[in-house]
Amino acid sequence: MMKRTNAQKASEAEASIAVTRPSADYELLDSGEGEKLERFGQTVLSRPDPQALWHKSLDAAAWKRADGHFSGDWRLKPHVQAKWEISFAGLKLWVRPSSFKHVGLFPEQESNWKWMQELVGSDGPGSGGPGSDGPASAPEVLNLFGYTGGATLSCAKAGAKVVHVDGSKAAMGWARENAELSGLAEKPVRWILDDARAFVRREAKRGRRYDGIVMDPPAFGHGPGGELWKIEEHLLPLIDDCMQILKDEPLFFLINGYSAGYSALAYENALLPLARRAGGKIEAGELSIEESGPEGQRIGGQSIGERLLPAGIFARWSK
Repeated sequence: MMKRTNAQKASEAEASIAVTRPSADYELLDSGEGEKLERFGQTVLSRPDPQALWHKSLDAAAWKRADGHFSGDWRLKPHVQAKWEISFAGLKLWVRPSSFKHVGLFPEQESNWKWMQELVGSDGPGSGGPGSDGPASAPEVLNLFGYTGGATLSCAKAGAKVVHVDGSKAAMGWARENAELSGLAEKPVRWILDDARAFVRREAKRGRRYDGIVMDPPAFGHGPGGELWKIEEHLLPLIDDCMQILKDEPLFFLINGYSAGYSALAYENALLPLARRAGGKIEAGELSIEESGPEGQRIGGQSIGERLLPAGIFARWSK
């Protein structure tokens, strides 16, 4: 039998499923037949989801009662506001139906946000813990493709100093609005409108280094200067560059994936060099959202609330 090295043991990942469950202001009511029905606060929206390859549980009338539906564009009932506030994962966030069916929140990321908060608040050097103003010795976190700021604000709330990078001016403004809404506008966050690859390369030249890095790269996109991003060409070089700006004793490295067609094992393998270098452990698996479903209803002995909607993949390394 082949003997495993210590590096192999340290880097072995257990496949896991991270689950976001219903909460006061967010709920996956039903899914199926290529769609999902969600409640954001008091507003119910239906939108496409190609992962929902099963039959819906609720009847057609329940779906028709939705306050908005996306089919190429949003069709919202007159009473639906352009944006509204919800509380989620300890943050206050603006929900806004926008193009490409998005609303500014990816609720499946809840477990990742909590994971980073625990590392920053509990294990971070001099972090001061949750609610800290971010002393000079606070962990420094880089959030690439930061979108509307959920990961940034979660880390900042736990006591980190964060650099938030995104190529969209609109998303950057939305993230800053979320920071103000959550009472975190005065936290030490640098908001950088830039191409992720270009920014990381400049940070390496400057000698800047980080305790933690999180990225949620799209399959395809453009930076603010029209820079092309193709995940199959650019992800691995970006990860290599990020390894150069990690501190010698880093806290974490998290990669999220959605709609790119890759396995979580692919992202895990990309993090193996870090595990070999610094020890620690890797977790990899799927992100999911649990349906609430009709209370008490069961199908074949299984509660509808036990059905999980796949919502992406992740691989994360920690010391």
